[in-house]
Amino acid sequence: MKKKQLKISVITLFPEFIKSYSQFGIVARAVANRILRIVEIDLRTFGVGSRQTVDHPPYGGGVGMVLRADVVIKAIKRAKNKFRTAKTRVILMTPRGKQFNQKTAIRLSKYDHLVLVSGRYEGFDERVSKYINEELSVGDYVLMGGELPALVISEAVMRHVPGILGKDESAHNESFSDGLLEHPQYTKPEVLEIDGTKSRVPKVLLSGHHAKIEEWRREQALKKTKKNRPDLIK
Repeated sequence: MKKKQLKISVITLFPEFIKSYSQFGIVARAVANRILRIVEIDLRTFGVGSRQTVDHPPYGGGVGMVLRADVVIKAIKRAKNKFRTAKTRVILMTPRGKQFNQKTAIRLSKYDHLVLVSGRYEGFDERVSKYINEELSVGDYVLMGGELPALVISEAVMRHVPGILGKDESAHNESFSDGLLEHPQYTKPEVLEIDGTKSRVPKVLLSGHHAKIEEWRREQALKKTKKNRPDLIK
């Protein structure tokens, strides 16, 4: 059975920023194994005139520059035409979007092709919205541009595509997968001595009793969630 290949197109003014991301670690391996394909689409290519202008001051006045709708729409059309599939999702990176989370990552992993539109300056001409399926934000703060959010979303999504992680179960045993933060992890040395103080691995993890270990991990996950993210506890 042929493995699914997740295709991600990132529309950006800084294509080299996106290209470098796909050259390291698990991402590079997934690309080499043809489970993942990441394509950078240079927004400047669709700019207007000899200077390839992509922005303009906002009508009605205001600070900064706004990305032109005609330029962005051409880039979106190019991205969609590159991979002709019915399961394509066009997503705009914007602070005003719905907040991205693990549930959204799992949902988006079901698509064959994601087009992530990342901007700069003061945002996009509103007429772009007709060509957008959804707007997403990675948090209640403002960044210089949409490239980092695009990569954050890409990485969170690709982890749920079979074959990209070394062990597919890894994606199901981490923070937020069951609504809780992940339990604490320990490895060698069994006894860690620093500044005259000894810190030991919890005995239950050395017991080999799998049921007790799972019970301990669940309890620790609840404690960690109550402390750091009480909003997740229902």
